[in-house]
This record gives sequence, structure tokens and C-alpha cells, in this order.
Amino acid sequence: MAYTWPDLDALELLVAVDDRGSLGAASRALGVAQPNASRTIKRLERALGATLIHRTPRGSTLTPEGTVIAHRARDVLARAADLLDTAAALRTKRDAELAVAASMTVAECLLPPWLGSFQRAHPDIRVHLQVHNSMRVFDLVTSGGCALGFVESPTVPAGLHSVTIGRDRLAVVVHPSHPLARRRSPLRVADLAATPLVIREQGSGSRHTLDLALEAYERATPLLELGSSAAIRAAALGAVGPAVLSTLAVADQLRDGQLKEVPVDGLHTDRTLRAVWRPPRRLTGPAAELVKLIQDRRVTPQAPLPERRVTPQALLPERRVTPQAPLPDRRVATSGR
Repeated sequence: MAYTWPDLDALELLVAVDDRGSLGAASRALGVAQPNASRTIKRLERALGATLIHRTPRGSTLTPEGTVIAHRARDVLARAADLLDTAAALRTKRDAELAVAASMTVAECLLPPWLGSFQRAHPDIRVHLQVHNSMRVFDLVTSGGCALGFVESPTVPAGLHSVTIGRDRLAVVVHPSHPLARRRSPLRVADLAATPLVIREQGSGSRHTLDLALEAYERATPLLELGSSAAIRAAALGAVGPAVLSTLAVADQLRDGQLKEVPVDGLHTDRTLRAVWRPPRRLTGPAAELVKLIQDRRVTPQAPLPERRVTPQALLPERRVTPQAPLPDRRVATSGR
């Protein structure tokens, strides 16, 4: 059987008539003009097929039928209030949690200090982080599996919104014992393409960037395809072969001489790091707070130098000071003279 559901505002007005003793007093208590209150009650009477109000020149009061309906209406309004309370509780729980997905490079090199600062600023918000390659991050954001994604892919799928949160570049690095580490002139892009490399897997932002940079050249079969920057860095440190990965991931190793960067003439691998999300365009809630914090901090400098690439070093200011300190034995030798 099909029902015409009564208006909750009308039921609230009917209960107020029962409580206040007249339609006029009920309308004043609810802040409703009495003509509007009268029309509301008439619509409710038509919907229920019963006369609820007894109207006289001295005022309007409930009929016996109206008294019965008002009694049941109290239960309906109580249940409706419970429903709204439940929805509010769910909303509060949702607002107190933030699901984030990040690509490997961003998750390994940038997100820890960002999330640490966010947690200190918002201790009541719990962050859930998933780490995948950029393609999987796009899928999670699109499907609603997370509220916010961080990627280093050159492009963003249609239907997602994005904002730049930093920049980096891919570098070719080798162990100091590798012949390319002793090369005096930059490598040509064609020679790099013909070299078996340790690189990221298909679907990652790093692999997409490298493929675009070398798409005009004949490619050698990869030496290894690995699923994270950490794995590629370990392979390079183990002298497995030339590796391609973000300068963010090898900042310490390049500075300490554990790895050497191989200059490649004409290789363009600068990348834009982005936060991505589903519509609407205007980001709100905890996700907006996290993106704002990242943009305000500007953790990743936007203008790296050509040779030394200051970008990764800026992430570790305390480490940059260390090499400037004189060694203890040299200070003793000087004073001895």
C-alpha cells in the first residue's frame, strides 16, 4: 500500500497545539505566522483524512482524533531526532578522519614531515595513508577510496581537480665504481635510451615521466623494474647498474658520495608534484587543511640548481650545515704549528 508521508513540521505543529492548548499559542511558540500554521494543519488533515483541529471563534483545539495523532506524532518526531543525531555522529566521525593515498616518491620523501605537522595542528583528526603508484592513487581518488591523493604523474585524469604542491626531477645515478661515474662528458639521450636501466614499474609517475622523455628513441630492455624508490636506491647502492629515480630519494647519497649523478644532455625529467581530489573544485574539511599546510610550508623549493640540485638538500637543512664544520684533527694540527 502506498502512503503519502506526513510533513514532520506539520506533526511538530500538531504536538505544539497539544502542548500549548491552542493553534495560536503553538504557532507563536514555533515562530510561525498563524495563517501559515492554519494552512499547514489543513494540509495534514487532507493527507491523513481526519479532522485534527476543532475551530471556534475563541480559538482552535485538538479533536479526539487530533489528540490520538498528536500522541503518535511524538514517537515519530523522537525517531526523526534520533535519525538526525545518528547522521550528525557519522558526520563528526567522517570529519575526524582523513583517508590519503600517495605515490611512492611523495610517501617516502615528503609526506612524513607534512603529516607530522598536520597531526600536531589537528590532533583530533586521524589520518589513514595508503601508498601505491600514481595510477593506483588516481583510481582510489576517482572511486572514493580516499579523499585526497598525492602524485608525481605528468598528467591528471579528466574529472579530477589538482593543485601543485612541489616539484622534483628524475636523475640517472650510478655507484661510484660504475664506468659512467668517471665519464667526463654528458651522456646523450639516445645512449641513455640504449642502456639497460633499473627503473620503476609501469603505472608509476616516475616510469611515465621517463617514458615520455625517451619516447623518440629506441629503448633497451630494463635491467630491473622495481616497485619503489627505496628498492631502486638499494639496487644502485649495490652497483646493480644505472638507475633512474627522483632526486628527492637520493639526496643524502648524492651529497655523501655514495652515488654519482650521470649528466644527460637534453634529458627533460622535471616533474610537478600534485594533490588531487574529486569534485567539487573547492576542497573542504581536513583534506583542505592538509593541502593548505603543505602549500604554506613550501617544503620543496621550486628552483633547483642545475648541477648540485639544491631541491633535495632543502628538505634536510640540519644536514647541510655538517660539512661546513672543520674536522677535529685538522684543528689540532693547526694549533700545533
